[in-house]
Amino acid sequence: MAQKVILTGDRPTGRLHLGHYVGSLRRRVELQNAGGYKDMFVFIADAQALTDNMDNPEKVRQNVVEVALDYLSVGLDPAKVTIFIQSQIPELTELSFYYMDLVSVSRLQRNPTVKTEIQMRGFNESIPVGFFTYPISQAADITAFKATTVPVGEDQKPMLEQTNEIVRRFNHIYGPTLVEPEILLPDNAACLRLPGTDGKAKMSKSLGNCIYLSDDAKTVDKGVKSMYTDPLHLRVEDPGHLEGNTVFTYLDAFCRAEHFPAFWPEYQSLDEVKEHYQRGGLGDGKVKKFLTAILQQELEPIRQRRREYEQDIPAVYEMLRHGCEHAREVAAQTLDEVRRAMKINYFDDADLIREQAERFAAKK
Repeated sequence: MAQKVILTGDRPTGRLHLGHYVGSLRRRVELQNAGGYKDMFVFIADAQALTDNMDNPEKVRQNVVEVALDYLSVGLDPAKVTIFIQSQIPELTELSFYYMDLVSVSRLQRNPTVKTEIQMRGFNESIPVGFFTYPISQAADITAFKATTVPVGEDQKPMLEQTNEIVRRFNHIYGPTLVEPEILLPDNAACLRLPGTDGKAKMSKSLGNCIYLSDDAKTVDKGVKSMYTDPLHLRVEDPGHLEGNTVFTYLDAFCRAEHFPAFWPEYQSLDEVKEHYQRGGLGDGKVKKFLTAILQQELEPIRQRRREYEQDIPAVYEMLRHGCEHAREVAAQTLDEVRRAMKINYFDDADLIREQAERFAAKK
């Protein structure tokens, strides 16, 4: 059985937020600490971020270190995980170029994630080609490292499906070369897609509805107080509704049994809180206060580690440089295998050179 190789990453268009944390970051740290894998790669997808930020490349450049700091602050360990920058691995570009021949325009147009992102950014007919083809770029990222496992949020599922289509088509044409990855979704349903503080389906930097991992305590408190709850729960005594209630979605994602004796000893479990809220008599303010206490406890160690890493930014870049060196070695090996399978390694193909020499010699 092949050893597990894990790969995942994020676009550096801003600091990372709670949606990233419950969707994949927290799971990455768990996987890192559990071991049982051959290699684990976590990358900063700056080249992909440029596909819809080419008019503001400085935004991407400045946020590379922000994402690296978030990675380190949540507990990713460069001694156990290879952290690298996408643009520093040119082999990924060459793989993307070959994979483009395996995917049709109509297939890209049907990708639900691409359709949603295009609509959200209002591209209409002015879609940058690089953005339109980013599922192909993602396939290159994943296959370059022969990833067997990709821990991501639910919205990335169509991207993994497209990667596997590319893998199967390549292997069918050129022989077994690439590895077909499996998606690893959060095991908590509330973590699949954490909503924004305004109740909208997705926490997004552009919508301004995020709580960032690096936010100070006052900003987190303000974010929770502004959270969308139940618009029909006008008085404390009114029955409350859980569906679409952002505060309870966050509690589903973050609340654990030990939080009750520490922060709300009147209750034994989240089910008790939900039952009381639904029958009436429990105000939104108390529930938000409980959530705030949980989030502050979760985020304070992250904030503290970030402050420490911020004191030595050159060391952060040096860590990234070492990660890029290792990542490039692995990607170069895969690219060499791909070129051999495609028989475009002309100067290394002694049989081809000999055959051609004999063919032309026979004409004499």
